Amino acid sequence: MEHLDKLSANENVMLKLSIPTKVNLYKDCIDHPRVVRVVALSGGYSRDEANKLLAKQTDMIASFSRALSEGLTHSMSQELFDKTLGESINSIYEASKAG
Repeated sequence: MEHLDKLSANENVMLKLSIPTKVNLYKDCIDHPRVVRVVALSGGYSRDEANKLLAKQTDMIASFSRALSEGLTHSMSQELFDKTLGESINSIYEASKAG
């Protein structure tokens, strides 16, 4: 917070932080006038667990790359790959808008 307070009026930041287990741990950062967005990294959690944690956070959205690709393999058919990826995207989107 100390560093955010030192930013000038024309300096804005986006923070990418590990998803917290404590609900709204980053709320002060999210509400800071110099912070455009705080996005959650899945932090090694499974996609399902990361989605559950994210859904509890207010005004935080996902920036999941590893969790997004969870379950996808090179050997999948195109149809199964597309279906699995679509389900991943939908679940992460729903968790992002829940908070």
